[in-house]
Amino acid sequence: MKKTHVFAAIALVVLGACAKAPVPAGYDDPHEVQNRRTHKANIALDQMLVSPAAQVYGQVPKPTRTAVANFADNASLPGTVVNKLLQGQIDDAVHNTVRFLFNSTFGLLGLFDVASDIGLEERESDFGETLHVWGMAEGDYVVLPFFGASTERDTLGIVGDFVLNPLGYVLPTGWTNVPKGAWVMSKFGDRYDFADSVDSILYSEGDGYATLQLYYLDSRRYELGQVVEDDELDDLYEAYDG
Repeated sequence: MKKTHVFAAIALVVLGACAKAPVPAGYDDPHEVQNRRTHKANIALDQMLVSPAAQVYGQVPKPTRTAVANFADNASLPGTVVNKLLQGQIDDAVHNTVRFLFNSTFGLLGLFDVASDIGLEERESDFGETLHVWGMAEGDYVVLPFFGASTERDTLGIVGDFVLNPLGYVLPTGWTNVPKGAWVMSKFGDRYDFADSVDSILYSEGDGYATLQLYYLDSRRYELGQVVEDDELDDLYEAYDG
């Protein structure tokens, strides 16, 4: 039975690597009413907690914030390796594995990104992209509490990334929350470092909900190698300009 499961898993990866997700046309938002409610709640959360916390965290010396972000990125890398394997991208999986080992040793558990200095930059991926490679359509646009803009496929991707990272299964008891805490702190750091850009989208004079939707979907589709129509980009820039 175990051999059967292994062969089935291999077949799934091979067939998935040959699949192609349909190219989305326009923006599917049948849940707009609920999405706008969640977006409004996220804005309130940003105003009351996230943005103020980011400003406080921003007073931490930059080298320390960078080290925390490096540690969080390094801790997430085993999950990226798994996704690359599931996508059939063996070269990228090996590349990221070498990067992880290099930073985990010479970079002191990833606090320092010494791998990038020798050309071992991360080759990013996530389970949402894996599902795309396997041929799953992006589904409806959704706004998630705290996480913000997403799609049905990328929502499954968030759950998948949490489950797939093998680091969570090998860390000693009591240490499993350390990478999660570092991830949260790194997000506060991002909110501080990119405050102007984030504020211009979330608090634009126009429809901030529509601006975020256009920005997320177009940038995500671009990441996945899908063609973004010129008129869609024009709509994005017009919304961004307010």
